[in-house]
Amino acid sequence: MSKYMLIMRPTDAALAAGADVDFDEIIATIGAFNQELIRAGVLLAAEGLDPDESVVVDFTGEEPVVSDGPYGETKELFSGYYVLEVSSKEEAVEWAKRIPYSQATKVEIRRVTRIDELPQDNEWIRKERAWREATGQL
Repeated sequence: MSKYMLIMRPTDAALAAGADVDFDEIIATIGAFNQELIRAGVLLAAEGLDPDESVVVDFTGEEPVVSDGPYGETKELFSGYYVLEVSSKEEAVEWAKRIPYSQATKVEIRRVTRIDELPQDNEWIRKERAWREATGQL
């Protein structure tokens, strides 16, 4: 089993289309999809991201610059994410294809690196492994 993050990247058209949908309907539809993920035993996390409570720390200059976020262009925004534990990238893709309200949205799928894929003789990896074991994450 591997973890995959599904990152929702809506376009301007997707955001505009969603503005006309009743919020209770959105919550019910997404809630039903989330229940499918839970019943299938693949959902590890799912959250929406608040565009009003965000900042950007830009490290492209000599000093970090903090500005109100998110970025201005929709193509650079993330509106939410899922973390799934599935048997393959193909299974992650199949779940992504079923995400509600995803018309005119891009869903980026990224495999989450496991700690056992990193150099186990590294001091910092050993410390992280110990922390994960102590907190029940391993």
